[in-house]
Amino acid sequence: MSCENPSSVLPPPIDPAALSAAVAEPYDNRSLASANDHEVRMSVMTHGFPWHQHPDSDEIFLVLEGILAIEFRDGEVLLRPGQMLKVPARLPHRTRPIGERSVNLTFERAAAATVFEE
Repeated sequence: MSCENPSSVLPPPIDPAALSAAVAEPYDNRSLASANDHEVRMSVMTHGFPWHQHPDSDEIFLVLEGILAIEFRDGEVLLRPGQMLKVPARLPHRTRPIGERSVNLTFERAAAATVFEE
């Protein structure tokens, strides 16, 4: 039994490592792919992102490069390449690289609201 593609064009692979290597800005967050009502985003960061929460979506972080600190009001979690963490909806958090740079993928609802906090 074969899996036939209804179109004659196969979808191309996405290479986050190559895409992140081309980023020269101190912070870059872009959508890489979407599926149903969710989206995969890539974040390249050399500085922290402020306190925020997503009232309508969980957020999953998967680190590709560097070390990512995810800070919560009660402490922080350090993620290394290959590690991932789910941040439940409505939980305030902020992120920052440990060292010069981190690259991570985030998985969340497409068009998820972001509410910034002080």
